[in-house]
Amino acid sequence: METDSKTVAIFGGGVMGETLLSGLLRAGRDPRSLVITERRENRAQELRDRYGVRVVQNAEAATAGTLILVVKPQDMAALLDEIADLVDPQALVISLAAGISTEFLETRLPAGTAVIRVMPNTPALVDEGMSAISAGSCGADHHLAEAEVLLAAVGRVRRVPEHQQDAVTAISGSGPAYVFFIVESMIEAGVHLGLPRATATDLAMQTAFGAAKMLRETGEHPTVLREQVTSPGGTTAAALRELERHGVRSAFLSALEAARDRSRELGSQ
Repeated sequence: METDSKTVAIFGGGVMGETLLSGLLRAGRDPRSLVITERRENRAQELRDRYGVRVVQNAEAATAGTLILVVKPQDMAALLDEIADLVDPQALVISLAAGISTEFLETRLPAGTAVIRVMPNTPALVDEGMSAISAGSCGADHHLAEAEVLLAAVGRVRRVPEHQQDAVTAISGSGPAYVFFIVESMIEAGVHLGLPRATATDLAMQTAFGAAKMLRETGEHPTVLREQVTSPGGTTAAALRELERHGVRSAFLSALEAARDRSRELGSQ
């Protein structure tokens, strides 16, 4: 098959694959320049109807100029075995699979293929994702720039050395779950303190949103913003004392270390 250098192919029509597809379309990409793969026919038809793009088999998608691999880490080897002989060495391959190294991809693709490793996160669903990208041995600056343009459709992008990707996974890849856990805990505490659940939910969600917006828009260090809220001997000081007494800061460190270590394990399997 002849390579189509202008086509972007997304392998995997799951949540993240659809998120990236819809983000690219909102960013102004021509639907004719995008294809996506999906094995389930009912899901494939849903994507066709919703976005007006072609849903194709892996073999056809492999001839695209840019391949975005959005499959589970455990499915990556089988996918590469299927498409490797069809990939043009001049193509750009972008992987969003947690823990999968660029070396793993490069050894299974044609020699010289440019590979970019990405750690995204789920706020990409609302165009507020955080993606960390790293280039493989054949990835040049213009390959990173191309990946940045694609991923900017669903949020922010930052370049990092690949050896930092497991730590990135622990912080931003898994990070939304920590925030949801904190908000969930605040809601449950509000109910325990006598608030109606709807009120506690509204208060906790808007507080988390507002605090995150303050961090981004003021550019202040979190410590500075925390101290602005914490009056000596006040209610916030009393609450923070309890969090420190229960070792919450230490628990976060242990949790992120566990996530980093699990990311390493997934990459080595």
